Amino acid sequence: MANQEFRQQIAKALHNPNLEAALGSFADSYTLARAKAYEGIDFEALRDEVARIKAYAADHMEELADRFTREAEKRGAHVFRAASGEEVKAYTSDLARKHGVKLVVKSKSMATEEIHLNRHLEEQGLTVKETDLGEWIIQLAGQRPSHMVMPAIHLKKEEVAEIFSKEVKERLESDIPRLVKVARRELREAFLSGDMGISGANMAVTETGSIVLCTNEGNGRLVTTLPPIHIAVVGLEKLVPSLSDVATILKALPRSATGQQITSYVSLITGPVPTAREDSIGPKELHIILMDNNRIAMRDDPKFKEALQCIRCASCLNVCPVYRVVGGHVFGHVYAGGIGAILTAWFNEMRNSADIQGLCIQCGRCKEVCPGKIDIPGLILELRTRLTKEKGLPLTQRLIFESVLANRRRFHTLLRAAAKAQRPFTKGTPMIRHLPLFFAGLAEFRSLPAIAEVPLRDRITKTPGLAQPQQKAAFFAGCLIDFAYPELGEDVVKVLNHEGVEVVFPEGQTCCGAPAKYSGVEDVARKLARENVAAMLSVEADVVVSACPTCTHALRHDFVQLLSGDPEWEPKARELAMKVRDFSQYVLELRRKGGATGGGSLPETVRVTYHDSCHLKRTLGIFREPRELLAGIYGVQLTEMADSDHCCGMGGSYSVKFPELSAPILERKLQKIHESGAQVVAMDCPGCLLQIGGGLDKAGSLVKARHTAQILAEALGE
Repeated sequence: MANQEFRQQIAKALHNPNLEAALGSFADSYTLARAKAYEGIDFEALRDEVARIKAYAADHMEELADRFTREAEKRGAHVFRAASGEEVKAYTSDLARKHGVKLVVKSKSMATEEIHLNRHLEEQGLTVKETDLGEWIIQLAGQRPSHMVMPAIHLKKEEVAEIFSKEVKERLESDIPRLVKVARRELREAFLSGDMGISGANMAVTETGSIVLCTNEGNGRLVTTLPPIHIAVVGLEKLVPSLSDVATILKALPRSATGQQITSYVSLITGPVPTAREDSIGPKELHIILMDNNRIAMRDDPKFKEALQCIRCASCLNVCPVYRVVGGHVFGHVYAGGIGAILTAWFNEMRNSADIQGLCIQCGRCKEVCPGKIDIPGLILELRTRLTKEKGLPLTQRLIFESVLANRRRFHTLLRAAAKAQRPFTKGTPMIRHLPLFFAGLAEFRSLPAIAEVPLRDRITKTPGLAQPQQKAAFFAGCLIDFAYPELGEDVVKVLNHEGVEVVFPEGQTCCGAPAKYSGVEDVARKLARENVAAMLSVEADVVVSACPTCTHALRHDFVQLLSGDPEWEPKARELAMKVRDFSQYVLELRRKGGATGGGSLPETVRVTYHDSCHLKRTLGIFREPRELLAGIYGVQLTEMADSDHCCGMGGSYSVKFPELSAPILERKLQKIHESGAQVVAMDCPGCLLQIGGGLDKAGSLVKARHTAQILAEALGE
């Protein structure tokens, strides 16, 4: 669990209406702007090329750095190779001391934020002036960037007006053109009198020794040209082999960052240029610091090397449902969001990422839009696993995973006991709408399904078989269908029977291990993988069917990964994976083969909208199949909701760990459902059914949440 101070930061962000308005407005507009900017471009092909360029650069990092140094020095630049942030700070302050520098003007640079260079220079008695508008705003506010591209995105114009008013000692209205004019006036003198300019770089081109800067304000060019000394602090991951690589990355960077086709300014700086010195023109000093700060170590890590493909566009933040709610000051250290947690663990300290990595809900939208093709959710899980191994788990969580979840009989016995103990809270209904004491938050924003008194495993054994089945399926139910939604499990069996499939239920099956995996407890996840592989292969079946996408992914992918290298279990895991089918996918396969007698009908027309669960669409790639099945039912009027594939806030155990974050994400999903005008919202994930169905019940909504299997079963009649 996150520590108390971190919880307080979350609460503060959630109670800031300006933050919610600023981030929400940007997130909505960004999605449209990005889509328009990428019109006519094959994004998948483009990001394949960006990933190839960046992966090659990472593999040849030292070689590229050596060549860049030679080419840049050949053109008159001074190049310093810094192993650490401390070396960067020492070099910069020594150079400032040597030249009698008093005023430093800066262009936006996350590399200098990473090592807290401003603070160091100020401690040396220098005045440091940020000149990027967003950076200057947060410098005046005494804050740090909340976003890698738009550092002051969390502030509304009224707040900026207040900050500027204090700086210029006059009352300013929240008129944006007027505020920009004030900023220009205040910063102009700094540009003209600055003794040293410091910038970062978006890329460093090996073949020419050039650095590339992409900006939307003229400050970047002023910082790099007016002062007599220019220092560029460049992380080694910014190296690219050639100018043609720059063109490729520039095709993706502005589109992914801000939804622009190109930034206002793209500057290539190759060697120093003459500059005005008092009454004469003199040579300018250009110093390029190539900073390692653990980048080579990251490159040498087979898992985390992929993160060096990041081009710092921050598109991952722009689509993140959690960032939208709390912003980068909570979901970040220096770098924000999921990628920020990863970079923080390497460029700062592992412990600095401990809390922030836990905020990732694993929805996968970041992976979907990343132009560097980085599996950010996967790397977050790897980071979580390493942190768990290093720090261990809190006692309560350890007991749950190791003593309960890992022991099938004990786990199922406790669930059966809970079915009886819950009666004071269900009050004869299938829902729990209130919980006492410290459990109250779990039922505050949604109702919870009651645990079934008779689980699916006890019901399914009484289901009659088919006389002449066409196929035989082993049903992997998962915890929610087995113990909370057994009627849904019966509907799955009913539909499959109708398609001529005999269904068997292997008794030895247990939790798929997702809660353990997503908490970084790999040993428990591995134990459960072995148990489930053994159970599902213990019966003769043509296919293994799951109606839960998280379970499907576990059976198809996680078990193979967890048991990789085990000579006994890896082949079995692969055998199982080959048999696994998602329920909707499988039913549609059967119907397309002509083995079905039709989709059935509902007694009256019902407007149905569809919610894409994160694991189903983004992990399994399934989204057309359930829609086709629903559209094939007479009486279903299918209508799309806006943002149908946006996360509902469930995230498995995430909604238990962070109910305060799960709630606003759910609220937005419910809003989109209601705006669609649908009477029923369909989905294929029991977890989403719990979240959305519980949210609708809590709100007293007339809209019903149903699993696709439930609607298909209803259409078949009795």
